[in-house]
Amino acid sequence: MNKLVLLSFLILITNVTVAQNHSVFGRWRTIDDETGKATSVIEIFEKHNRIYGRIIELLNSKARNPKCEKCDGDDKNKPIIGLIVLRGLKKDKDGSYSDGKILDPKHGKVYKCNLSLETRDKLKVRGFIGINLLGRTQFWERVKG
Repeated sequence: MNKLVLLSFLILITNVTVAQNHSVFGRWRTIDDETGKATSVIEIFEKHNRIYGRIIELLNSKARNPKCEKCDGDDKNKPIIGLIVLRGLKKDKDGSYSDGKILDPKHGKVYKCNLSLETRDKLKVRGFIGINLLGRTQFWERVKG
């Protein structure tokens, strides 16, 4: 019994350590939380100690050069490919990222955003209004290669 508890504890600690030692930087395939289908590829990068993400590819898009028609401000009518959709996230002590914004180009809405690595190749993306409880979560997959 004690060996089973110890083994379970070691596996838990290993998973937490592995997740914290990997980076969110790179290319991620977005998965729509409503349809379960991949929709785009986002490249996450750092600029001035903050995390940003831009759309570098649209998957299954019927439009040739879609624009963000429903966006406001500077993003209005910008091409979706190249659009910055993650903005200004900062790294927390626990290895997650918070205090950022995420743009939904489909609806033109901007939400508060948090990111955390679930595993090396799975990113939890939480967009919300006001408090974290009022929002949606997506799990993005790392693009390999």
